[in-house]
Amino acid sequence: MAEYEKAMSGARTAIGAGRVKAGSVAAVIAEYKDSREFFGSKSAGTQRMRRGILDRFGAAYGDRPFALLPPEWIEALLDSKPPHAARSWLATLRSLCKFALKRRYLRTDPTANIKLRSVKSDGFHSWTDDQIARYEAYYPIGTKPRLALALLLYTTQRRSDVVRMGRQHIRETPDGPALYVKQRKTGRELLIAIHPALSAVLDATPSEHLTFLVTATGKPYGDNHFSTQFRKWCDAAGLPKCCSAHGLRKAACRRFAEKGCSGPEIMANSGHETMKELVRYTKDADQAKLARNALAKALIR
Repeated sequence: MAEYEKAMSGARTAIGAGRVKAGSVAAVIAEYKDSREFFGSKSAGTQRMRRGILDRFGAAYGDRPFALLPPEWIEALLDSKPPHAARSWLATLRSLCKFALKRRYLRTDPTANIKLRSVKSDGFHSWTDDQIARYEAYYPIGTKPRLALALLLYTTQRRSDVVRMGRQHIRETPDGPALYVKQRKTGRELLIAIHPALSAVLDATPSEHLTFLVTATGKPYGDNHFSTQFRKWCDAAGLPKCCSAHGLRKAACRRFAEKGCSGPEIMANSGHETMKELVRYTKDADQAKLARNALAKALIR
């Protein structure tokens, strides 16, 4: 215990500091990953993604002096990546360089003037009503795949939140039962009314665990494990590869828009924080249906 107290009270040493050359890329990465800047500003998912990038960057270039990284070399590195990967790499390296400036490993930020071309993409495919109906026809109420779809579609949440939901999160409110959600990505707390269709699925699906969705061994799903399993369920139902778990979040937002819900009303369910984010999720809403909804509202006197 005396040795333990001595170690705890002593000065902290960056992870890996004894195995790398001072001032090298590997040394700065090790110090950065052990800093408040790394742990305090981003969600757990973003931290995992950036840690993976930093590990690959350090494995390839760890011996190089960090102070001598030229902007041209970083641009060439980013050009070798696919567009979406390049954006993640630039964000990670830019955060690392800001840390290095603060700790005086750099005099100027080599990433400061690097700009990537915008990626024109609609992101995840928003499921159509026909695709949802095909999945539901293949998996009847009471099965695990149907439960997964109902939770994704009727709560409008990400997979990382859906896999953590359980009966202990159901709250009784004056307006009926609701699901309490604290979003893993944003930390935002939501109380989402339980849709009758979801209620029917929950009532018909046995649940003896802390989470609604569990693996064959009764354990909660991890994010990637769930995505892999959901892909298999979609394949078995004959759905195209573009149909993903996150696409059901977009489909839910689209349906809300087509029913005439306002932006703030949709955001109260989805947890989006800005209208700019929401617009991307409702882009596939039926334009003609939205126009009819607007006209009907305009004619109300």
